[in-house]
Amino acid sequence: MLNTNADLAVVRVRHPLKFRLLQVSRVEPLTPHLVRVTLTGDDLRDFTSASFDDHIKVFFPAPGADKPVLPVAGPDGPVFPDNQPRPVARDYTPRRFDREAGELVIDFVIHEVGPASDWARTARVGQYLGVGGPRGSFVIPQGFDWHLLIGDETALPAISRRLEELPAGTRVAAVLEVRDPSARIELATQADLYTVWCYPDDGESTLLNAVRETFLPEGEGYVWAAGESATIRAVRQHLTTACGVDRSRIRAASYWKRGAVAVHEAIDD
Repeated sequence: MLNTNADLAVVRVRHPLKFRLLQVSRVEPLTPHLVRVTLTGDDLRDFTSASFDDHIKVFFPAPGADKPVLPVAGPDGPVFPDNQPRPVARDYTPRRFDREAGELVIDFVIHEVGPASDWARTARVGQYLGVGGPRGSFVIPQGFDWHLLIGDETALPAISRRLEELPAGTRVAAVLEVRDPSARIELATQADLYTVWCYPDDGESTLLNAVRETFLPEGEGYVWAAGESATIRAVRQHLTTACGVDRSRIRAASYWKRGAVAVHEAIDD
């Protein structure tokens, strides 16, 4: 029977929608495929991010422009200026927010092509980005008996943040797929962490097989998974049918979809 302990209830929090113009203060390559960008600006004064898998909309300047065109928050969502083309925008995880320092950190995964990767590949101090949101947070309690975190490179920022935030002694496993060993990162945590790294085989994901081989302990657990849409759907299906994990104990999301552009959606069907 599923434990309905109120201390283990997931809480949804809404935030006022706001768009912010921020400036790059630091650029740090973490791996050949991951770049950390630190943003600052007065607009961060009332920024909030209550969950490790929050997502913000990042707006990029048009080619040749210094700053991105930003919308304003209207009654039905963002409203863009009529006389200017809409900026390119992508969803990202707030990797870290330091209110005291006034800094927002975003980790960019570098793909072969794409406007966000092109920008991050040549990012430099002094450039501007726009940030919208987060519009809400899905707060997963830390008090479960165990946690399972699953994802590919696009999920590394969220998983890294979760591991940093989990308290000492927390039982957690992370199953991570990256393109090759050079894309692995150090995972800082006080939790009791067991990590599995896997790599695509001839371009095919091996994440599902790695999850199939992962032991799920007794007790109340929670699974968080994000990455390529078809792969994460298969992972979720395996966990619910073969492993008997209740759907309410899984948070699954598509961070990208093979053959599509700018896909970011929850998987809950």
